[in-house]
Amino acid sequence: MTSRFERIDRRGFLRAAGGLAAVAALPVGLAACGGSSGAGGSGGGKTLRLVGVADQQKALDELTKLYTQAKFSTSYAPTDQVETSLRTQLGAGNAPDVHVVYPGNGSAMAMAQIAQAGLLADLGSQSWTQLIPANFKPAFQLQGKTFIYSAGSSVIGAIYNKKVFQKAGVQPPKTWTELLDVCGKLKKAGVTPIALGAQTPWITQLITYALVPSTVYAKNPQFDSQMQAGSTSFAQSGWRDAFTMYLDLQKRGFFNDNPNGTTFEQQTSMVATGKAAMAVQVSAVLPDFRKAASSPDDLGMFPFPGADNADGVWIPAGVVVGLGVSARSRNADAAKAFIEFLGKQENINRWAEAVACIPLHRDASSKIDPVLEPFLPFIEGNKAVPFMDQAWPNAEIQPTHFAVVQELLGGKTTIDKGLAKMDQVYRKKS
Repeated sequence: MTSRFERIDRRGFLRAAGGLAAVAALPVGLAACGGSSGAGGSGGGKTLRLVGVADQQKALDELTKLYTQAKFSTSYAPTDQVETSLRTQLGAGNAPDVHVVYPGNGSAMAMAQIAQAGLLADLGSQSWTQLIPANFKPAFQLQGKTFIYSAGSSVIGAIYNKKVFQKAGVQPPKTWTELLDVCGKLKKAGVTPIALGAQTPWITQLITYALVPSTVYAKNPQFDSQMQAGSTSFAQSGWRDAFTMYLDLQKRGFFNDNPNGTTFEQQTSMVATGKAAMAVQVSAVLPDFRKAASSPDDLGMFPFPGADNADGVWIPAGVVVGLGVSARSRNADAAKAFIEFLGKQENINRWAEAVACIPLHRDASSKIDPVLEPFLPFIEGNKAVPFMDQAWPNAEIQPTHFAVVQELLGGKTTIDKGLAKMDQVYRKKS
């Protein structure tokens, strides 16, 4: 199996990035909501203040306990809070020593945005950085310097309840038409086909992100570079088809009632307990769904098909949310030493297993979560593209996308108006 994944590194895993971001971040909302605090690490040395997001907690709780060269004061803030409060702390000079960073560009807490402001320490001298595949480097580096640690790559697809599917007599669909048929049968069986927690803003983007690889990039792999050149737009592209398909799911009654009043946590519970059949999600939150289910084996995951022809289905994939070191940290050396510890192969493996992602670099000891198997042919077949925001030129487009989807679901705008708004913000100078 190891050789299988070594090929992923060499075959242009995410070739459609248009030169701006060859791989994608786990975007600002693609982390589980919820928070907790505590202390980790039993060793001596300095106490490092660490702020992460909820989907990093399982990995970091384990790794901070294993690290003996420092003590830790850890907290895990909801993603939406990180976007505002942590960025404010960074600018004010009172940021934690180690903190969450999103790879690439496109959100206020993305690597490129923070590094450009001089707020991240360069990690380029660390040995693990030599393992970053060439096509991953734009997610980690700015102007040749490495500013973020991440353990691997994640995918977006449908997390589904196997028992619910079995009871309804349906199988994971391979095409859009099959998806509509499956959802229809699930609805007739008295179960909500797709749980949508759009009250949590970052959830809004996931169905769009799942569809756009098929509606846009499979037909035009140069879309990002054309957007940068001003020769196309959201409104002139398959983004229109993706929004139309998104709303079609709602019109057919395939979502839960009032998606805009449903949270991520409620979405998770609905699928885990069998009240809903599936939810379009990022694989990094599988631990949340498994924790809520009676058994982890009840859950599977499949590519969410955005085309009527199975050969035309592409998927979104990208580097998972990572960590950076504050450039203004008084404990910068100790913080960097912890990041170097995380970069050891055994710790890359630990983190990747904790969040069900494909390790950044693999050896014979690396394990790939079986739930990701259906996605591997797409990755190996060059049918995987970055999470869309990583090729966007400023940090305002993503929240605009969130708002547009909420307004569409609430009947407060039209697809034409929503796409026009996204195009306007895209052209805005950062």
